[in-house]
Amino acid sequence: MGVLIATIDSSIVIISLPAIFRGIGLDPLAPGNIGYLLWMMLGYILVSAVLVVALGRLGDMFGRVRMYNVGFAIFSCASLALSLDPLKGGAGALWLIGFRVVQAVGGAMLTANSAAILTDAFPAEQRGMALGINQITALAGQFLGLLAGGLLATIDWRAVFWVSVPIGVVGTFWSYRSLREIGSRKPGRIDWIGNLTFSAGAGALLAAITYGIQPYGGRSTGWTNPWVLGGLGVGVALLAAFCIAETRIAEPMFQLGLFRIRAFAAGNLASLLTAIARGGMQFMLIIWLQGIWLPLHGYDFERTPLWAGIFMLPLTVGFLIGGPTSGYLSDRFGARLFSTTGLLLVAAAFVGLLALPVDFPYPAFAALLLLSGLGQGMFSAPNTSAIMGSVPPEQRGAASGMRSTFQNSGTALSIGLFFSLMISGLAGSLPHALNSGLQAQGVPASTAAQVAGLPPVSTLFATFLGNNPISHLLGPSGVLHTLPAHNVQTLTGTRFFPQLVSGPFHHGLVTVFTVAAVMALVGAGASALRGRHDKAGSDRPTDSVKGRQPWRKAPSS
Repeated sequence: MGVLIATIDSSIVIISLPAIFRGIGLDPLAPGNIGYLLWMMLGYILVSAVLVVALGRLGDMFGRVRMYNVGFAIFSCASLALSLDPLKGGAGALWLIGFRVVQAVGGAMLTANSAAILTDAFPAEQRGMALGINQITALAGQFLGLLAGGLLATIDWRAVFWVSVPIGVVGTFWSYRSLREIGSRKPGRIDWIGNLTFSAGAGALLAAITYGIQPYGGRSTGWTNPWVLGGLGVGVALLAAFCIAETRIAEPMFQLGLFRIRAFAAGNLASLLTAIARGGMQFMLIIWLQGIWLPLHGYDFERTPLWAGIFMLPLTVGFLIGGPTSGYLSDRFGARLFSTTGLLLVAAAFVGLLALPVDFPYPAFAALLLLSGLGQGMFSAPNTSAIMGSVPPEQRGAASGMRSTFQNSGTALSIGLFFSLMISGLAGSLPHALNSGLQAQGVPASTAAQVAGLPPVSTLFATFLGNNPISHLLGPSGVLHTLPAHNVQTLTGTRFFPQLVSGPFHHGLVTVFTVAAVMALVGAGASALRGRHDKAGSDRPTDSVKGRQPWRKAPSS
């Protein structure tokens, strides 16, 4: 329950952003407001990626259940504050961003400690199934958030945040009443140097990558921006300082020696690469559906956010089938076979998506999404079990935090990487197509050239937010009021923009999905190198729910 609501809220605002910004009276695509848009989309993910290791280590020191319970309470209070935003405009956006950060702290406390609690509670021969359900719940939550955001935004934008309040309250009381500490604790002092260098370094690095997709100095992306380059440099330097400090501190935040464990290192590398590929697929599929396929099939741009979530449901179905099944089987046969095969299926799904035309037949598209979901489910459940079973019991909180950091960082990295690839591809061909297409419908050459010269990121975000792209691009000039009615109808219809950008978009899509397929294959190679004897460890398992007897120790395998 905790992992589900935490991951749903990591993605629920993506589809509901148009309703949220309309509710607070702010145009997110105005030149000065792109920052609000990015932080609403990515602030939760960035904070979660930065804090989960530190919060996992605090769970090792002070009790994982205690940290988990506090996380539920913080998450619930922040959800309530988000739904009560009393402000408008930029102030209203800052209110939402600030409490999304607080909500992310609670969510990070849940995700950082949930896998460690389950690893403590379940015997070795059942651990894969338990962690599989937990991990697939997390993956499914990311995509169910897209659907929930679309549905709730049609009711009221505040409902996007209201939905978390009752779940958070029930979860808080339930966890306080039912969970008790049974895991190994390692009391010690807080490693302030490690916490500060890791948090600041990871935060600077991920924030710089996020701002790298914004235009700068006449360029389509911001990778030449001194602030972006400085953030990258400072982030790398602080993370290097973290690695040096952790080898010299008596009680470090994270034992870097855990990376000498092959199952732990290989599993986290495969997890990072898979998270990058999965994040790229999620955002590219949303743009593909909302900006091109759904409009071509008669859906108004304003309705595309909701229907994009619905048409992506086969991916979630694949998660729900593949995860628990492979988790159960990996308890008997080990993680390597299922996790490696799963990533090979993911790579095959990317290759299949490459072969589809822009205006694809939906059954083929749905089958490929189902295949990708099955592959990701087959990979994630055994991989999580192998990672958590490979570390000493007293390090499980920090290990779970590091695992979550790789996953959340992969999502943030994917946005910087794949959006940059897509924007670079569009920058080479979209301006000419847009200029000639607008002039063909009677738009003056000067206005068409001005619109064609706008950064491609504005066009991408317009489709991403469910706005009519041409209406948004031509609105400030007022030219739509001067054109004949049939030209206006053509320009703002559901076919003009998709047909205009389908060629440039598909060129960028090929680049993005090729890179993602290669990452999935490299991840499969890392998974295959994790070693043969990679089942969960044979430490004594106990039950973390009050009133039950601990399980007997499982026989060694």
